[in-house]
Amino acid sequence: MTLLKNLQHVCYATAVALALVASAAGSKTKSEPLPGPPDLQLSGGRSLSYERSFSSQREVKLKRGFWTRVVDFVAGTPEYHNLVRPYSLATDSRGRILVTDPGIPGVHIFDFSQQKYKLIKREGKEAFVAPQCVAVDANDYFYVTDSEAGKIFVFDSEGKFVRTIGSIKGGEGYFKRPTGIAVDSRGGHIYVSDTLRHKIFVLDMQGQILQTIGQNGAANGEFNYPTELRWTGEELIVVDAMNFRIQVFDRSGAFEYAIGNPGDTSSTIFRPKGIGLDTEHNLYVVDGLWGIVQVFDRQGQLLYYFGHSGDAPGEFNLPSGLFIDRANAIFVVDSLNRRVQVFRYHPAANPSPGGAQ
Repeated sequence: MTLLKNLQHVCYATAVALALVASAAGSKTKSEPLPGPPDLQLSGGRSLSYERSFSSQREVKLKRGFWTRVVDFVAGTPEYHNLVRPYSLATDSRGRILVTDPGIPGVHIFDFSQQKYKLIKREGKEAFVAPQCVAVDANDYFYVTDSEAGKIFVFDSEGKFVRTIGSIKGGEGYFKRPTGIAVDSRGGHIYVSDTLRHKIFVLDMQGQILQTIGQNGAANGEFNYPTELRWTGEELIVVDAMNFRIQVFDRSGAFEYAIGNPGDTSSTIFRPKGIGLDTEHNLYVVDGLWGIVQVFDRQGQLLYYFGHSGDAPGEFNLPSGLFIDRANAIFVVDSLNRRVQVFRYHPAANPSPGGAQ
């Protein structure tokens, strides 16, 4: 009887192994992924290259061992979390990638170097409704605006919930519609755009309001539905969405300059979304409707653009968020294609002041 059981185990293991070999052989016949667009050659030896895209927890651990696949064969392939309707993105000091996803609603944390993934969801009284934008402070705490809940969710570096900012009695939020968020850790300030109030709130790190910037209007320093924010270390960059421009303010909140004009041709801004700066201080602006990213110098001159509407590598379908890390990796949230695409800007060896001319 024991011999029979042993033979059954051997036969089963052999069948599993053969099935895995057949599966591996079959996978080799699958079509290769489409190639990315060619490098974009720019002036002064600069260039922009496409690197990759990702859309699922599955891609965090690229190689699955033999026995892991045996378990998958026996117990079934595990379910993976995918991007559903990603919106905004930031990276922390450890290279982890945080992606807000109001379609879940939640926040994905991709850690490719450690091959780890985490999905943060909130339920109950302090639940996510529509997590919008995300920013990270110097201690890798991250701050998520929720445009429907009307408040900011704060998490520590391990993703543990810390508190909300903007909650009032009854559980509702103080802000009408918080969207963009930026953190100045050195100055101890949190900047939040309240789109429906047409202004920027400046908070201390405990969430107390220190001042507001702007009011509804079209003059310098005024806003018409401000959305995304970016803190550069010295300046606050604001997407002034329905004035079809980007405005820049100093640390005190004083207006400095604006970039962009309304229109439907290149060099104009039609539906600005995510923003970012490379190491040469060029400004990147996602245009959600055109499906492109435009790049301007500080004088507002269009240097170049990349992408167009579509679903192939390097193409976009209603792109939204954008983030550029210190190594000039450019992350573009390709929202309706349910993915993040990664590009890289290669600056000049000896860059001239003012960016890529």
